[in-house]
Amino acid sequence: MSKAVGFLKRRAVVCSIMMLIAAVHILRLGSYLQGELFNLYYSYFSDIAIPFGCYFLLYAPEVPKPVFGHWAAKSAIVFVVPSIAETLQYFGVPVLGSTFDPLDYAMYAVGAISAALVDRQVFSRVFGFWITGSAER
Repeated sequence: MSKAVGFLKRRAVVCSIMMLIAAVHILRLGSYLQGELFNLYYSYFSDIAIPFGCYFLLYAPEVPKPVFGHWAAKSAIVFVVPSIAETLQYFGVPVLGSTFDPLDYAMYAVGAISAALVDRQVFSRVFGFWITGSAER
């Protein structure tokens, strides 16, 4: 399979992930939950889903950047960026939200780690085109 075809297939998977995350937010699927599940969804779903999706967005460039090549680097980036925003919220600077919650750090980590697990354990086995070279693995 050519690199171009593999790239297009990876991009299709990434776009599908992002569209699914967007659809869950747009359709407000959490509004169908009740009680504690409703509260958990509205408190933490985005804190997990957005880092998860952003991890895969780092696959979008046609020519992978060396710093984004390794799964651990991707995980670190998608954890650190929202963590900085959360820390700024603590100091009263509204970035990506306005309410500081220390559990958000754990949710960012869950999102980043689960994306790395899906990348390394699921997609690399299910999709033959997913592995793009030794630089990424």
